[in-house]
Amino acid sequence: MLEEEYQQRRRLPRHLRKPPAREAPFEYTIREARPEDLPAVREIYNYYVTNSTVTFDEDRMTMREWKQKFDYLQKLDMPFIVAQSPSGQLLGYALVSPWKQKRAYRYTVENSIYLGPAATGKGLGRALLGELIDRSKAAGLKEMLAVIADQGAAASIRLHRSFGFREIGRMGRVGFKFDRWLGTVLLQLSLK
Repeated sequence: MLEEEYQQRRRLPRHLRKPPAREAPFEYTIREARPEDLPAVREIYNYYVTNSTVTFDEDRMTMREWKQKFDYLQKLDMPFIVAQSPSGQLLGYALVSPWKQKRAYRYTVENSIYLGPAATGKGLGRALLGELIDRSKAAGLKEMLAVIADQGAAASIRLHRSFGFREIGRMGRVGFKFDRWLGTVLLQLSLK
């Protein structure tokens, strides 16, 4: 038979076709971070260090560095939360850390939100940021800043703006990663 003689494959009528398999719902719980979460937190963060410009870190963080950071944030009573799937997999995390080390800045924090690659685009970033804002208010913090890369992070900027963050400045060409210069967008939200 010649190729042009093949008949098109027939399709079953719609009422006889099997319905497509439903995707399992995206479920998670948000809770305080615990020391046993740190290996997964490290892996999520290091993915972005290695594969993106959303962080200007060029060196992967070690467990020792994450333990020190965790202990420091615990000592300061700073919110550090994680999202966990029903099966126990860590899907993402969010935290705030002091904006500057000087004591006068003690009520001003910078947020960080990172999601595992499979958890993006499902509303988890929005849930984590909302919870982080609520917990930061409850902790008595007054101002939250977001420092976001000016390239490759448009979704993060949109997310922050949807929560009322306003742009207060830009810094151009302040970071150099993957053989290119990068800038930052600075956003601020008053928590009062």
